[in-house]
Amino acid sequence: MAQVSGRRRRGRVVAEINVVPYIDVMLVLLIIFMITTPLLEQGVEVDLPQAKGQSVQQEQQTPITVTVDRDGNLYFDAQNYRSEKGRPEDPARLMALTQVALERTPQAPVVVRGDKDVPYQAVIEAMSLLQQAGAPKVGLVTKVAD
Repeated sequence: MAQVSGRRRRGRVVAEINVVPYIDVMLVLLIIFMITTPLLEQGVEVDLPQAKGQSVQQEQQTPITVTVDRDGNLYFDAQNYRSEKGRPEDPARLMALTQVALERTPQAPVVVRGDKDVPYQAVIEAMSLLQQAGAPKVGLVTKVAD
């Protein structure tokens, strides 16, 4: 019985896809999205004033938002930048951030969210800063009264 050297027996070709690596990747992505989603919804807590009226239709673009909290501190929020939670922006930096955001998206709506307990003067100053930065129109955000 002579054996032929160098010859191997070939088995059948397996035509199945191994899905285990895909499941691992999907689980990792799920965990990443579960962790990052709450971070995207940060913001400054303000108690918005209420007013009766009709809601304005949301525009397609994300608005440039300046929030004035109860103490008169200013916070900036645009598509690519948001003030760190608890760290207000100074007026000069707020104007610079607004100018950059308006250069990137000139048609973006600009709005001010003012706490209902903040002095009216602080909201007007925020609106003035936004207009100096080049915002053609500045809107005010309120909650719809129940």
